[in-house]
Amino acid sequence: METVAVILAAGSGSRTGLSTPKQFLPLGGKAVLEHSVQTFHNHPGIDQVVIVTATEFIDKVQGLVKANNWTKVTAVLAGGKERFDSSLAAVSHFSSMPDTVMLFHDAARPLVSERIITDALKAMETYNAVDVAVPAVDTIVQCNKEGTYMTSIQDRSLLWRMQTPQGFRQKTIEQAYEIALKDPQFTATDDCGTVLRYLPEEKVGIVHGSERNIKLTYADDLSLLEFLLSTQE
Repeated sequence: METVAVILAAGSGSRTGLSTPKQFLPLGGKAVLEHSVQTFHNHPGIDQVVIVTATEFIDKVQGLVKANNWTKVTAVLAGGKERFDSSLAAVSHFSSMPDTVMLFHDAARPLVSERIITDALKAMETYNAVDVAVPAVDTIVQCNKEGTYMTSIQDRSLLWRMQTPQGFRQKTIEQAYEIALKDPQFTATDDCGTVLRYLPEEKVGIVHGSERNIKLTYADDLSLLEFLLSTQE
């Protein structure tokens, strides 16, 4: 059974307000993407690493693979317009290996830890789909579509904030998307959501994440990531 890390690095990062896609922004003397890939590459439980990026950045990513001597990187794939297009590129790449364990990770979460990866792989021994998440610490309210007034207050003890990696057996995530793509109303924000909706019989396990495993979304997040990197556990 192969274990594969899929690094999703095809986003444009438009919300940062910067001209450079966030996965290529400098962080601690390296690109954000390099931190994400290196942690999975170093993990003894990961057999292969696949990087999915925009077509125009394939050469750039291949240059990073060579410069870092990432021997576990077996493919650099072209992603698509939507996030799930990038996931599907990796799922299709391993279509002949249905029992493969795949950990999908956002390149923009550069401080993922070895512990999180280990725990996710361990959880995959029990579940066919797992999500890394942290408990919500703020009270969550539901609003109307316009966001002008509250409609309900959610029970915080039952709410978690999703992170990555998200793990799947290849055959599980492939089946979920096969069903989803036949649904004219299908919209996907993440892979676990697709499994939860279209394979309701599959329990999606939860792996405890970390407050350090933050996602680079806005330009100001770089300063926090730099600080967290300087105090790396």
